[in-house]
Amino acid sequence: MKLGTLKDASRDGKLAVVSRDGQRYLKAQAVCSTMQELLDNWDSLSPRVSDLFNKLEDNSSMGEKVVVSEFSAPLPRAYEWVDGSAYINHIVLVRKARGAEPPVTLKTDPLVYQGGSGKLLGPTDDIPFIEESYGLDFESEIVVFLSDTPMRVNSSDAGNYIKLLGLCNDVSLRGLIPGELQKGFGFFNSKPATAFAPFVVTPDELGSNWRDGRVHLDLSTEYNDKFFGNPNAGPEMFFSFEDIISHLTKTREFTAGTIVGSGTVSNEERSRGSSCIAEVRMIEKIETGSIQTPFMKPGDTVRIQMLDQSGNNIFGTIDQRVVGLSS
Repeated sequence: MKLGTLKDASRDGKLAVVSRDGQRYLKAQAVCSTMQELLDNWDSLSPRVSDLFNKLEDNSSMGEKVVVSEFSAPLPRAYEWVDGSAYINHIVLVRKARGAEPPVTLKTDPLVYQGGSGKLLGPTDDIPFIEESYGLDFESEIVVFLSDTPMRVNSSDAGNYIKLLGLCNDVSLRGLIPGELQKGFGFFNSKPATAFAPFVVTPDELGSNWRDGRVHLDLSTEYNDKFFGNPNAGPEMFFSFEDIISHLTKTREFTAGTIVGSGTVSNEERSRGSSCIAEVRMIEKIETGSIQTPFMKPGDTVRIQMLDQSGNNIFGTIDQRVVGLSS
């Protein structure tokens, strides 16, 4: 099934079931009020919400027309947002960009950081531009949403706790990252609010494209209305979502509504492009000796989506514009 969250006067919005083609929706309040309530009570509520989805699919005249700007992030606020970095090519390139070596545990221990989750951006929300020296960048990623997840989960069992999949733009401020990491405490100011695609789907919606804890489809990014990248998210994801979840639960459990990210999707094949500006800048430096591509500025736009083999837009589109802060 496909789901979204409609904006309303509350902080958490209202749960909606969305048609498979992303064109129609039904409010789910007769069954479940919010996405968080659904994740909190997945076993009891998901069959009833799924029934609503099936009714919507079976009757093409049912439902209201989807207007993406009326949808917030699937979870407008989340208990936890934990982002991994599972693509080796991305890790190597961005580390080179800031003059750092890859960690010695590159292929043995997943990289993760804990981001801010108190306010998550919707698919059409503006990206605030604070200061040019901060180096504003986008990062196109896959995310999963967890039910209650116990401590010390094995990779082989971790998939049982993945209930929904989606996309995000993990906005980064590249100019602030080196200084923060030098302090030895990790990212903070360099990671502002993350934006999410309007819809999430249950893993079964992806069919065979969801296997081994990976999404085996191209993730498309357009920057200022031009092709930027379409790497395949599956084969080069070194650590699967199941591996990442196993790592996260090494010393603690996680509550329903936790969001886990893949990290920036990246392929070694140059014709596939990139999912962030930092990679392009490093490739330029390697190949030409100088950087030509600037980071984002007011007026720039980024569009992120994932299509299946039939051209269906699975998660809807993240479509954002950079806007300067009001004085």
